[in-house]
Amino acid sequence: MPEHKNKFVFHSGLILSVLLGVLSLFAPRQADAQNWGTPLWSDEFTGPLGTPIDATKWNYDTGILNVNNEVEFYCAPGATGNNCNSAQPNAYLDGNDHLIIQAIKINPNTTPYSGSWTSARLVTNGAKQFQYGRAEARMMLPVGPGIWPAFWALGTNISTVSWPACGEIDYMENVPAASGLGINKISSTLHGTGYSGSNGLSQKYTFPTSGVTGYHNYGAIWSPNMIQFYVDDPSNVFFVRTASDVPAGQSWAFNHPFFLLMNLAIGGDGSWPGPTDVTTPNPAIMTVDYVRIYQAAAVPAPSFGNPPSITIKADASSGNSSSFSIGNTSGTGRVYLTCSTNAPKSTCAISTTDSLNPFTVDFSSNSTATAKVVVATTANGLLPPNGFRLSPIDAARIAIFALMALLFALMAMKLGRKMLQLAPAVGIGLLVVAFILLGCGGGNNTAPPPPGNGTTPGSYTITVDAYTVSGDGTNADATVTIPLTVN
Repeated sequence: MPEHKNKFVFHSGLILSVLLGVLSLFAPRQADAQNWGTPLWSDEFTGPLGTPIDATKWNYDTGILNVNNEVEFYCAPGATGNNCNSAQPNAYLDGNDHLIIQAIKINPNTTPYSGSWTSARLVTNGAKQFQYGRAEARMMLPVGPGIWPAFWALGTNISTVSWPACGEIDYMENVPAASGLGINKISSTLHGTGYSGSNGLSQKYTFPTSGVTGYHNYGAIWSPNMIQFYVDDPSNVFFVRTASDVPAGQSWAFNHPFFLLMNLAIGGDGSWPGPTDVTTPNPAIMTVDYVRIYQAAAVPAPSFGNPPSITIKADASSGNSSSFSIGNTSGTGRVYLTCSTNAPKSTCAISTTDSLNPFTVDFSSNSTATAKVVVATTANGLLPPNGFRLSPIDAARIAIFALMALLFALMAMKLGRKMLQLAPAVGIGLLVVAFILLGCGGGNNTAPPPPGNGTTPGSYTITVDAYTVSGDGTNADATVTIPLTVN
């Protein structure tokens, strides 16, 4: 019997709903837990065997896509030709409220893009796009050499900016143990310009008990400037990345609409999962129980209180810091923090004690958190005593004079007594040279204007912005200004 899928929310009658509501009054609850409500969009894959997959929710990528050294040919249900078989579809409903995606072996060729397997790749592009919220799929995966199932998302602007600038969110990928994962591990990754492919922002998850051949929920909580990946339950977050985690000079590629994808790829020679062999299951079957998108209920904005001001020297490149407390309702989830300053040629950075990300604070089970803001300035240059400042030309002249004096000293050591006879003439010559070198372009013995390449002393501000799981990203959900004095 298929594992029970807990779909009573969508199919129960009025009496059962009332009974469950009464019982819930006595059930233990997590205080102030993040409320996701009912799905904003979902597919429960209900219907008898042979029921068409909902065409209002899914489209299909078809053919050989020429990516990642894969060998499959993607077929849409009902397609024929190119080894696609409408009588043996690669995607169908099994009659037990499941979507089946199956890869079928055509021949043993492992050459990339050979079309030696057929499979299916379902996409919501053109049917459903979303921005922020929680996307989740419950599924059971096949394992074996060459097997590569995935649940993921791409930016809807891919046709204009291409990949990876469009952004890619990999909720779940699995490949054989020989390639780093196996039955007990999955990988979640973010791809964008400057952090794609093997350089993606990635984290593996290891199952404490049963692996990918059993049913598990794979998903992420996506909010402005932050994505939190989880397995089985949204409270089981194992990987968090924010806009502050992308490489220097690159941009966060995830503050715009995305669409979902599900597929079962088959690797060829040189691919991440490696090629198939005689032990690879045929057909390889990926079972999907449901796919759901939730929208977060509004949560309160955090409270910053009154952070202390910061005073810093104009040449404090090592920085100065101030810690402050942040409060919010317990159970409202993570908050992303970022800072900026209007002090010229200065930087600020946020750091926290969150074990999963140094730019976030977690109110999942606490109502208070601590953050630290660090400010660094740039020096205006070194000033000799009494404000005397050498120009580059003066420095070059002194260097020439010092070199001539050194040569005179070496000659004196070499000539000995004869040099005493020449000393008056050489001394006069050096004085003349010194007068010429240091006197030309007079006025250099007074302090010139500051070079202007550093932080100017004065009064400034630091702005700290906070983004919650329910914000729209247009504006920060909370902001605090910290006075900054540079002297």
